[in-house]
Amino acid sequence: MKKLLLFVSLAILMAACNKQTTPPQERLTLHDAEINTIIAGMSLEEKVEMLHSKTNMSSEGVPRLGIQDIKYCDGPFGIREEGVPNGFASAGWTTDSATYFPTGSALAATWSEDLAYKYGVGMGTEARRRGKDIILGPAVNIQRLPVGGRTYEYLSEDPVLAALLGTSYVKGVQDAGTAACIKHFALNNQEMNRGSVNVVVDERTMREIYLKPFELMVKEGGAMAVMPAYNKVNGDYCSENEHLLNEILRGEWGFKGMTVSDWGGTHSTMGAALHGLDVQMTGDSYLGPALIDSVKAGKVPESVVDDKVREILRVRYTVEAIPEDKCNLETASTPESRATAYEVARRSVVLLKNEGGILPIRKDVKKIAVIGRNAVALTQSGGMGAGVKAPYEVTPLQGLVNRAPEGVEINYAPAYKDYMGMFAFWRGAEFLSDHPEIAAAIDEPADPEMLAEAIALAADADMVIYFFGTNKFIETEGSDRTDIDLPLDQNAIAEALVAANPNTVGVMISGGPCDLSSIEPILPALVQGWWNGLEGGNALADILYGNIAPSGKLPFTFPVKLADSPAYALDNYPQKAEIEGDLFGNMYRQDVKGQRRAPMGPRRYASTAYYSEGPLVGYRWFDTKSVPVMYAFGHGLSYVDFSYGAMKANKAEYGENDVIKVKFKLGNTGSMPAEEVAQLYVRRVDGKVSWPVKELKAFRRVVLAAGETKTVTLEIPVSELRYWNEAAGDWALEHGSIELLLGSASDDIRQTLTVKI
Repeated sequence: MKKLLLFVSLAILMAACNKQTTPPQERLTLHDAEINTIIAGMSLEEKVEMLHSKTNMSSEGVPRLGIQDIKYCDGPFGIREEGVPNGFASAGWTTDSATYFPTGSALAATWSEDLAYKYGVGMGTEARRRGKDIILGPAVNIQRLPVGGRTYEYLSEDPVLAALLGTSYVKGVQDAGTAACIKHFALNNQEMNRGSVNVVVDERTMREIYLKPFELMVKEGGAMAVMPAYNKVNGDYCSENEHLLNEILRGEWGFKGMTVSDWGGTHSTMGAALHGLDVQMTGDSYLGPALIDSVKAGKVPESVVDDKVREILRVRYTVEAIPEDKCNLETASTPESRATAYEVARRSVVLLKNEGGILPIRKDVKKIAVIGRNAVALTQSGGMGAGVKAPYEVTPLQGLVNRAPEGVEINYAPAYKDYMGMFAFWRGAEFLSDHPEIAAAIDEPADPEMLAEAIALAADADMVIYFFGTNKFIETEGSDRTDIDLPLDQNAIAEALVAANPNTVGVMISGGPCDLSSIEPILPALVQGWWNGLEGGNALADILYGNIAPSGKLPFTFPVKLADSPAYALDNYPQKAEIEGDLFGNMYRQDVKGQRRAPMGPRRYASTAYYSEGPLVGYRWFDTKSVPVMYAFGHGLSYVDFSYGAMKANKAEYGENDVIKVKFKLGNTGSMPAEEVAQLYVRRVDGKVSWPVKELKAFRRVVLAAGETKTVTLEIPVSELRYWNEAAGDWALEHGSIELLLGSASDDIRQTLTVKI
């Protein structure tokens, strides 16, 4: 194992050297001469054998030549435990536990490229220890819908934040010697009918909002693999979308790596073969014998097959294969990765509200009532999405106990039941009867006995910490939420707790936003705690006790109500259609945890999702339409205040090849160390082209000692101010005045400055 760790360290060093001398995508072409010789000596059958799955998590190498298979592993927030060869059920290993990192929305809440890189290094290193070649992640689709089932997995509603963090993640993974497979390309912004829905979107919106993270991860991050999404875009499935895969990805962006379908996301032989898919996962129904027949019949040129094999071998030659006897020798999780998980968690926690300075917990608080099942719920797995078999997971309750000052007594009551939704149904009706602690409905009223227990503890405590929110069965791959209401009568429970003890703090544990319109007015303090990895409980406790100051910022908007968000306001979601099951769920998930097969009937899907809001996604919509929000994009309080000095730009007027550089002084006026994320937005003063009111263009996390002031520089390349001119089919720059808006959140602008382009 020491040799493997040495290999990983050398891989990181070599990658750092290579990226200084070789363009990111060109690194994949360094072995092309040798690869071309190999292809010339392969039979058609050998080539096609590489273009589909070998097992559920591998595709074929070239056995005759000793070229190993490519081994995939689920990410994006931990290396998934080993499954049986042709399913997702656990293989029962003892060495496959891995670090459970905070999920995507938590990572995004750090607004830290450095942490995203370290996160990627941890993921890549642990994949190497498991002998894996490609991580299926990061997932960087834009969080278009507050109800999105994978909001917790994705990074942000903003393309700049998602692009910069995603690119740093990719660099970290690949510097550790593992390939990153960025997903889901593209416009996979809903789980409902994701297997068939046709996204209709204009080219400008697609380019500026939904493709931007992928573009940066390919061109600057050097991503080696891309996973097409399940859905269609403008009429064509993503796995056979000529515009996305060949014209943009390979043509414009210069992608040299391989594309691999999502599991079950291949739809035809000719479409996939001719329009950009390299590997079908899983099965060989399309890129198998049928492809051989198509080549022999002259329908598909063998050169197309050669191109696919070349792209696969480029990745195989760039990612060192780990011999079977050199991996899985001990637990994958490393101390360094666990330390990174803690750092991400503690910088992700968002202090939403803190009236009267109720937080941090005062020294005279000696008895704390911890209320709510989310205080003890494990979040490393659950629902339909990939999970992690972590070596441990510190829950919020455990963290509060671990970090409690001497003499502090902590008591716990669950207050509400668990909820498993369709996952309980899959286990059968008898499951609920055998587990009375599991609610039969998401809106089930509070159990009187459980509520009475919680109220009694609250009334007898100096302080109440109420944990509420969702879980990983409510927010899950394969289905979107029907609303963002708090489940399981949590609003009524909050009212009862506050009536018993006004000194009540609310901590929401969730992956996405919830409707806080009822609970926000009655709670003096609110904290967003996320699904925050195996050290999440310790990180949260350190913030609640005041050992460190909170510094997370929201990566998406909390609307006042769901109907205010753009897709709902324009009646573009949910699409009016009957649905029956999920493509992935119906095909693959019945072998997990004793679930029984979901009923399969004729499928009736909504045909079209119209993105008629255009680029007005998230805060762009709310600001442009002057719609009030509960908590704005970029919002996050601290235990200190920060002062923003006046901005100064390096020039008054800029050309198309220039970089706007602004400097300002940022000060910590408090009595403890703290971190602030300074955010720089742009507003077009006299634009003739349609623009949102403001757009994020730069940000920086700054560490400040108590009373310290630093000079901070933020940069915006003028090229990042371009728009996609649909008439010209190219990027264009609009000249005129722009206002630079500097602040602590999208609705908390502290300084402004006007310059000319």
